[in-house]
Amino acid sequence: MSNDEAPHQPVGAELARPVGDAPPVSRGLLFVVSAPSGAGKTTLVDRLVTRMPGLTISRSYTSRGARAGERDGVDYNFVTRTRFEAMIAAGDFLEWAELFGNLYGTRRSDTEQLQTSGVDVVLVIDVQGTRWVRKHGLGAASVFVMPPSFIVLEERLRRRSKDSEDAIQRRLQVAREEVAAFVEYDFVVVNDELDAASDRLQAIFTAERSSLERMRGEAETIVKTFGK
Repeated sequence: MSNDEAPHQPVGAELARPVGDAPPVSRGLLFVVSAPSGAGKTTLVDRLVTRMPGLTISRSYTSRGARAGERDGVDYNFVTRTRFEAMIAAGDFLEWAELFGNLYGTRRSDTEQLQTSGVDVVLVIDVQGTRWVRKHGLGAASVFVMPPSFIVLEERLRRRSKDSEDAIQRRLQVAREEVAAFVEYDFVVVNDELDAASDRLQAIFTAERSSLERMRGEAETIVKTFGK
């Protein structure tokens, strides 16, 4: 993980400065969604951002090459390993990790800019990255997406992947380790059926938007209208 440990205000704990006479903008929430490779986390989150205005994905940076059909700046920000390592040295990443020989990370400035503008941000990251976010008190609501079983996960990996058998077995071994980390998360969603899992994930995000921490400022403003 990055050695840059600059202090960070908890999500929802501050307001962006107003411009002129404009009212202050509530700082956007931070969400984390993790899952074993093949569990469907990216599909679920992509669906979610089309259904929930004011929510966006902070696209990860990666040192791996683009797969067939992937687009730079849409699926990932694809960079060389040399540039990625330079970004690590510069403290550019909110979190980063190495997985299957490739580097993945979330750029701090990308997420900060979105949250400051009042946009809720979701990070689709692995267990290592989530631990880093939690360790440094970034105030994220975390969701772990699980497949309904190991057999189903293996079937999904084989159906979608052009990886070698060795690569598939490595992903399955990592999955065995990652699923045990579900207890570290705030919420768990089982992706047994896409529509139902999408609805459950949306319900979690909607509830977080109505939390006391998020709604305190607006609620206090309403209370003032009641007078003494």
